[in-house]
Amino acid sequence: MQSPVKGRPGPTHLRRLLLLARPELGDLALGALFLGVGSAMGLLLPQAIRVILDDALKPGSSVEAVDRAALWLVVLVAIQTAAAALHHVLFSTAGERIVARLRAQLFAHFLRQEVAFFDDHRTGELTSRLASDTMVLQGAVSVNVSMAVRCAASVIGGAAFLLITSPRLTLLMLTVVPLVALGSVSYGRHVRELSRAVQDSLARASEAAEEALSGIRTVRAFAAERREVDRYAGRIGASLEVARARIRASAGFMGLVTFAGYAAAALVLWYGGHLVVDGRLTLGGLTSFLVYTVLVAFALGGLSDLWAQLMKAAGAAERIFDLLDREPAMADAGGVEPLAVEGRLELQRVRFSYPSRRDAPVLKDIDLSARPGEVIALVGPSGAGKSTIAALLLRFYDPDEGRILLDGRDLRELSPAWLRRQIGLVAQEPLLFAASIADNIRYGREGASDEQVEAAARAANAHDFIARFPAGYRTLVGERGVQLSGGQKQRVAIARAMLKDPRILVLDEATSALDAESEHLVQGALDALMKGRTTLIIAHRLSTVMGADRVLVIDGGTIVQSGAHAALLAEEGLYRRLVTRQLAGGDGSAPRPRPLATPAHRGARTTRPPPASSTA
Repeated sequence: MQSPVKGRPGPTHLRRLLLLARPELGDLALGALFLGVGSAMGLLLPQAIRVILDDALKPGSSVEAVDRAALWLVVLVAIQTAAAALHHVLFSTAGERIVARLRAQLFAHFLRQEVAFFDDHRTGELTSRLASDTMVLQGAVSVNVSMAVRCAASVIGGAAFLLITSPRLTLLMLTVVPLVALGSVSYGRHVRELSRAVQDSLARASEAAEEALSGIRTVRAFAAERREVDRYAGRIGASLEVARARIRASAGFMGLVTFAGYAAAALVLWYGGHLVVDGRLTLGGLTSFLVYTVLVAFALGGLSDLWAQLMKAAGAAERIFDLLDREPAMADAGGVEPLAVEGRLELQRVRFSYPSRRDAPVLKDIDLSARPGEVIALVGPSGAGKSTIAALLLRFYDPDEGRILLDGRDLRELSPAWLRRQIGLVAQEPLLFAASIADNIRYGREGASDEQVEAAARAANAHDFIARFPAGYRTLVGERGVQLSGGQKQRVAIARAMLKDPRILVLDEATSALDAESEHLVQGALDALMKGRTTLIIAHRLSTVMGADRVLVIDGGTIVQSGAHAALLAEEGLYRRLVTRQLAGGDGSAPRPRPLATPAHRGARTTRPPPASSTA
């Protein structure tokens, strides 16, 4: 498996983060305009205060002068408030759109990854990246940017007015700036590391929560609620400890910034008072200078806090962009798409180990061939490699050595999406989505009509039980289909495969978990589905394999026996021992009275639902 691309330095991630805002430049530019207006009004407020103190309140001034000055002060405040509100709306809306786009992009990129990627990354971790990490980025690419611009404008504009008012006082006030600047850089690095640790801890907590909630029936069956609560609380507690360290760092730094700001104000009052007494500065000038000092001090504090937020976002961005930069080890598009499929399968000297367990070979020099329309059963002990062969046929993985051919073409030459449209999979525990029965069947062919969905359900022996539900095909099945029985879920999955109308069929323990009546109904649906299709049956039960054209016995990743059921039963070997155990009730499943349709009865393909206008 290809390793993820290593993270780039923080500034690169930050530049890429800001580039996400490019589609929103129009709204951001308008918001910046309102931001500029609001900042300008804020910088004029101290001047209005100076005018009131020095001009309107000087000896001989009239009340009208005071009223006019106060009125201008109210106008400035009103304009500043309106501009601030408008720029906040524009920047916040742009931020929401940016994050929504990023989430969609990240989710699409997840689905492009090869199956081995999901072997190494838990669902809870990935959903945490989609939710919490992207939320951290939202402020960084919108509101925080506008606040940073406003604070920077306040610092620059305020410093300019300070110089105009009193250069001496300005030089005195600026003695605290280097202290704040150096602290900001050091603090920012520390917060970035702590923020990444917090997000990683939250991702681990999300993993625990997702596992417990998705497996709630198992948790309840083992009365393990307390254990799961403790496991989740432990992981949340770990993230809390890191968060507390970040809070302590923030508190220390903000205390430093606050002290520096008030110290600057005290210095201004002390030295400015001397200048007023000496007649070198008016009272209004000192007051406006003091207001500008507080304004610049708080703007510097705001910039420091925003720098910490930006470093926090950089930690989340690093994780997200590392995922976005990861190229799947197996391409999800491209390749040949033949016009017709016969269904001839070949495995030539196939060797395979799962990427997460390279030191444990699963398949060793497997040779297998299937003629178009032939039914082959794979039997053997658990862990022998039967389901792995099905995973390789679907190109969930590629073999480490050897080739897998479809109609003489290596699967690597074919379009993966096209290949999977040619293969129908009915698993032991089929996954149904939390949607209606019709939507789950229609998953086999997007855009299929209601009539086609019903035809597929009838062919799968599913229509009768669906019709008994008050909502019929609109019945919701619940998460993973929990509101249906095992046999009902299997028949819905078979209907989905029928609607897909594949040329190759893989039945992976499709009836092993069913009772006798459900197996009878499901087996009848499978018989109809298998007609005319190349079929690979993975099974333990004798009743499932005795009608196959050939039975391949797999043990330890190799094929140890091959032949028809009767021939293998007549010779000594693993197959005979497996059958003997079943007949003796060793696994609790003696052969059912009804076998698969025999080869003689599988000549013609089943009547299919009318094809859709386009292939799914």
